[in-house]
Amino acid sequence: MTSKGGRGRDWRQIGFVAPAILWTVAFFVLPFLVMAVMSLWSLTGPGIDHTPTLDNYRQFFANASYFQAMINSLEVTAIVTLVSIVLAYPLAWILAERVPERWQRLALALAILPFWTSYVVRSYSWLLVLAEKGVVNNALVAIGLLSEPVQLANTRFATVLGFVHFFVMLLTLTIFANLKQLSPSYRKAAADLGAGPIQVFFHVVLPLTLPGIMVGAFLTFVLAIGDYITPQILGGNNELLMPQLIMLQIGRRGDFPLASALSILLMIVVSIAYMACARWLRLERA
Repeated sequence: MTSKGGRGRDWRQIGFVAPAILWTVAFFVLPFLVMAVMSLWSLTGPGIDHTPTLDNYRQFFANASYFQAMINSLEVTAIVTLVSIVLAYPLAWILAERVPERWQRLALALAILPFWTSYVVRSYSWLLVLAEKGVVNNALVAIGLLSEPVQLANTRFATVLGFVHFFVMLLTLTIFANLKQLSPSYRKAAADLGAGPIQVFFHVVLPLTLPGIMVGAFLTFVLAIGDYITPQILGGNNELLMPQLIMLQIGRRGDFPLASALSILLMIVVSIAYMACARWLRLERA
């Protein structure tokens, strides 16, 4: 039989988590349910037909440009994630292993400076740098590597560059945290058993820091595949990504049901990515 003290503790525990549950229900569960229901409606001439249908989902797979937008988003996000990992790991290792302890806080503060700048301002700054008469083209023409400017802005390269500039620092922080948690005794034990520096890295350090890599990679994937600002500013309209396609349905056509269906499909892709990375996304290991 449950005592009064036990029931009191249960109510207190419920009270502690209730605000978080209410917040999640109000700002995630309910909007998601509304979007899911709306995705089953259809846009007609006079307005929205509330008869349930899967036509919006069929339209996505039947329309080659819609399906290609998803492929473009996956390709760009995969490139951004891989490049960010390759650049972030050496930077995190230098911060954790080569920068003296007393300077690490300052180094981390400098590393996260991009987070202090407005996302829109940062994207427009890259647009100016990569423009036809921007810093990069002027420098390459001045030193003779190019005879005339090339198009760098409004390309996939510009979109990837803008994303990497931001997300490489996010990955650096997650990998740095894992490297700092790694006990030196593991490397010493491997060295005592005859392992060289390269073997120690690939067989000890890399596997033990993989959770930090995967956490950062998943965050990069989620934020990049759903971002609208960077592709719109740096990529222009030369290559359509899913966030741009969704905004086109809302801004130009007012087709909220189709936009909802496209958003649901994008969330399904993110969910699949989460399930693929779930074994590494445990907070106690990150």
